Amino acid sequence: MIKVIIVDDHELFRLGVRMAIENRHPDLQIVGEAESGAKLFALLAEVDVDILLLDIALPDMSGIEIARRVKSEHPDLKILTISAENATPVVQAMLDAGIEGFISKRHGGIDVFAEAVRSIMQGVDYFGKDISEVIYRIYVSKKKTAEVTAEFTVQEKRIIELCREGLPGKLIAGRLGISLRTVDNHKNHIFRKLGISNTMEMVQYAMKNGIIQME
Repeated sequence: MIKVIIVDDHELFRLGVRMAIENRHPDLQIVGEAESGAKLFALLAEVDVDILLLDIALPDMSGIEIARRVKSEHPDLKILTISAENATPVVQAMLDAGIEGFISKRHGGIDVFAEAVRSIMQGVDYFGKDISEVIYRIYVSKKKTAEVTAEFTVQEKRIIELCREGLPGKLIAGRLGISLRTVDNHKNHIFRKLGISNTMEMVQYAMKNGIIQME
């Protein structure tokens, strides 16, 4: 069972998502709802949760602020952003905060939400088509700004390969005989080396530059 908290200030949206999930996706369980950042962090102290469905526009703090704080205080907690806002600076900021997925409310229904949640919980980041297009523009812009030539250690290359296979951090740690924190440290070092912000960009870079091979 995947435990979910819905973070959105629109009661009808939360109700609609809850009812649809309960009726059509029994492997997902809504364990809480929050209309604000304050309510969310109070909930996180009380309930066990795997993933947040996080809107960006909230009354007391932005989804960007929430994502940063969640990743600092609850690093294993996954975040799927669900928002009507898909401007490039917003998408970039959410990626920088460390989210695992982003779907536009304009292009996503409940089945897409459920598919994204399952994908993320299996260790594979999930981005809607329109969000993927924004991410690609960000990637191209970075490539134009500076061509990155990076060298990787054997361990870093192995982590990139396992990320391409879609393995979550815990399985990568077990496969390599290291801690999850060490895996995260290696990934963050790679991100800084390449000037990127998420696993998808890392794998794309590695494949485009022949660091790992497409099967």
